[in-house]
Amino acid sequence: MALAVLVFMAAMSGAGRAEDAIEQPLTGARGDAARGRAIVTNRSVGLCLLCHSGPFPEERFQGNLAPDLKGAGSRSSEGQLRLRIVDPARINPATIMPAYHQIEGLTRVAPAYRGKPILTAEQIEDVVAFLTTLKD
Repeated sequence: MALAVLVFMAAMSGAGRAEDAIEQPLTGARGDAARGRAIVTNRSVGLCLLCHSGPFPEERFQGNLAPDLKGAGSRSSEGQLRLRIVDPARINPATIMPAYHQIEGLTRVAPAYRGKPILTAEQIEDVVAFLTTLKD
């Protein structure tokens, strides 16, 4: 966890990196796309399908509040996808998407969840690995 926090802090500093991306994996390693798909479609873990739809014909009641995940890997780089999951308000301050790996500067967080990210660094990397496979 300490390594993930250090990598995240370095990536967010913007030093030598594009402002719209976190180029390096939070864990120092790439994620697993199969585990990422399971997180995206799981209505108890990632909750992605509450707002997003995607190429998941087996999943009923997909959201329409956010962009369709189909083609996400064509529209955004791996680093851009990572930032949009970790801290989407950096790209769009008015977003309704939660910051899945941010723990500082949040308001209205239930006491049981304070100081804990929604997804671990490993889970973030798994989701990024899956989303990069979604090409047009």
